[in-house]
Amino acid sequence: MHLRLAAAVTAGRLATMMSRHLGVGGGTTAPGHLVRALYPAATASIAARLPQGSVLVTGTNGKTTTSRMISSVLRKAGLQVLHNRSGANLISGIASALVNGSTISGRPKADVGLFEVDEAAFPAAVAELRPRLCVLTNLFRDQLDRYGEVDFLWGLWHETLSALPESSTVLLNADDPRVAELGTDLACRVLHYGIEDESIGGSALAHASDSRFCLRCGAAYQYRAVFYSHLGHYHCPSCGAVRPQPFLRAAGCQLGVHGSRVRVEWPSGNMSVEVRVPGLYNVYNALAAVGVGVAMELEPETIQSGLSDFAAAFGRVEQVDIRGRRLFLALVKNPVGFNEVLSTILRDPGEKAMMIVINDLFADGTDVSWLWDVDFEMLAGRVLFVVASGLRAHDMAVRLKYAGVEPSRILVEAASAAALDRALEATPDGGTLYLLPTYTAMLEVRKLLVDAGHLSPFWED
Repeated sequence: MHLRLAAAVTAGRLATMMSRHLGVGGGTTAPGHLVRALYPAATASIAARLPQGSVLVTGTNGKTTTSRMISSVLRKAGLQVLHNRSGANLISGIASALVNGSTISGRPKADVGLFEVDEAAFPAAVAELRPRLCVLTNLFRDQLDRYGEVDFLWGLWHETLSALPESSTVLLNADDPRVAELGTDLACRVLHYGIEDESIGGSALAHASDSRFCLRCGAAYQYRAVFYSHLGHYHCPSCGAVRPQPFLRAAGCQLGVHGSRVRVEWPSGNMSVEVRVPGLYNVYNALAAVGVGVAMELEPETIQSGLSDFAAAFGRVEQVDIRGRRLFLALVKNPVGFNEVLSTILRDPGEKAMMIVINDLFADGTDVSWLWDVDFEMLAGRVLFVVASGLRAHDMAVRLKYAGVEPSRILVEAASAAALDRALEATPDGGTLYLLPTYTAMLEVRKLLVDAGHLSPFWED
């Protein structure tokens, strides 16, 4: 037994127990900080002992949901999965998951590691975990105060993936031009996934699109089909760069208000998949999960069954009955994701009862100017009311007014507890309240619901 590692793991697990016992958190981050301070090599040491290695998932949107889907598939295959399920996706969160999922000696109590990874933490995670498989979902503007422009992150990712050995596999979204381009000239195995069914796409890019120009020559991409933002079937008319042919493709999609049915095909197989959460973006998440299963050579029936058992992650399309109403909770954090959530909600006709909670803390992004890139204009004439809440409640109210939402239907209540009471009271009996918070606001609102007995703490989810 490595005594220093054992001491660090023991300290980390005690920190987790104390954190939960005292009600100050779920022990998803602080133990990792402690362990790494006591023994910096702890993360790499524990991860190296996972019999089937690690799978990493990164990208701007969809990391948590995609990871949950993959976890469901792997567990259905009979594998024990060590997963940072709470979504603590910095190195400290990954270290906490490893420590809490291992014996005192630092031996993992699992077959495979599955880790959602923050976009900027991806290089460090790859260096320490030496993954067998990396999944990259998409690249959009997000927290510009922290990440900078998408070019910066793309450069980090490209340098990181270029160092992967031949034994690793990279699964990339073919429909995102920047993500797809990452697969060029890598030494490792590269697989792409994407949507082939052009009938569910449009013809014009949204104004919030982030990848309009060819990375090779700078000319504007032309699109035959646009699924959302800059994701679609593209080519460069100048240099001939073109969307790669996906290894795994959604050949047919039936989108519904509560979920979707997708026909998935790859060279040696096919299946019909039920996606139990709504939105086209969740079709992409499910495709990535299927891709991991196929890359790991799991049986199609196992992959299909695993996705059928999938349950949404906390704060990501959670639904709960409260006071005779249905509460629909969906995290929002950047223009593209917010637009897709709004589009999904408005697919069902009728006026919507809505509450939007905007914070500007570090984990949310301190610059809220991104609200002006969200297409709130689609709410004009479609809302029963909108309660604007959070630290930037008034900014949100102003944005809604400029979007054409009637001022009489915009209610401002900065305190989330009072805002939730007000919104529920205004929602008709039997109706649905759509609650859309940023990250720290989501944690705050969930705590209110947990304290009231409507939801479980996120670390028990």
